[in-house]
Amino acid sequence: MDALQQGTAGRHSRLGRAAGVTPPRILVVEDEQDIAALIKLTLERSGDAVVETVYRGDEALRAITEQPPDLVILDLNLPVLSGSEVCRILRQRPETARIPIIMLTAKTSETDRVAGLDLGADDYVTKPFSLRELGARVRAVLRRGQAPGEPARPSIYRGEHLIADFDAVSIAVDGEPVRLTRREFELLRFLVENRNRVLSRDRLLERVWGYDRFIETRSVDVHVGRLRAKLGKAGEQIETVVGLGYRFVENQHA
Repeated sequence: MDALQQGTAGRHSRLGRAAGVTPPRILVVEDEQDIAALIKLTLERSGDAVVETVYRGDEALRAITEQPPDLVILDLNLPVLSGSEVCRILRQRPETARIPIIMLTAKTSETDRVAGLDLGADDYVTKPFSLRELGARVRAVLRRGQAPGEPARPSIYRGEHLIADFDAVSIAVDGEPVRLTRREFELLRFLVENRNRVLSRDRLLERVWGYDRFIETRSVDVHVGRLRAKLGKAGEQIETVVGLGYRFVENQHA
């Protein structure tokens, strides 16, 4: 079990589900079966999650297609089909494009992390890792889709240049489709949801990344820059408010 720090016991990993609420289904895709078993034990120990395990990339795609989980913990180094390829395929399919993914890998370089996030992963955990940290990241990613009291997300936004169908995961600028990473898509959606409101970098980190402990605010600036570039004319609707953050300015199509 060199890949895990067993000193952080699974009893600390709680998903905080309310009584009577169906627990989330989590699929662990990890070719090292002892690691997969320990992750499963950790997340299920409190009874707050139902965890399934598979050990190959092709098995993961089949399992997700048959019964989409609420979250996927995905190792990159998998037999038959790599984790990167699994992630890419899931993000291309409308029916699986919004399933949260936490990547799990022994690769630790910044280039590898950026590549994984650009593929559309919601988070990236490197081995060796603590079970307590993994549990915290799982809770954070799941909370993002369960936050109460927030306004309903718009299904479709129509602007002068931008048409965004968030349910269909379809973005177009002046009639031309635009390919966004998972993070860029969530960033655009949250900006559009809160259009004409200034959102701080910390707020964007909390809502789009799920927490602000492990990510620097500079990441927000980098992703906003990439998003603007991909959106072309529509990118001008994302304004920088000096010293405060960013704002998506309403520009509805007449």
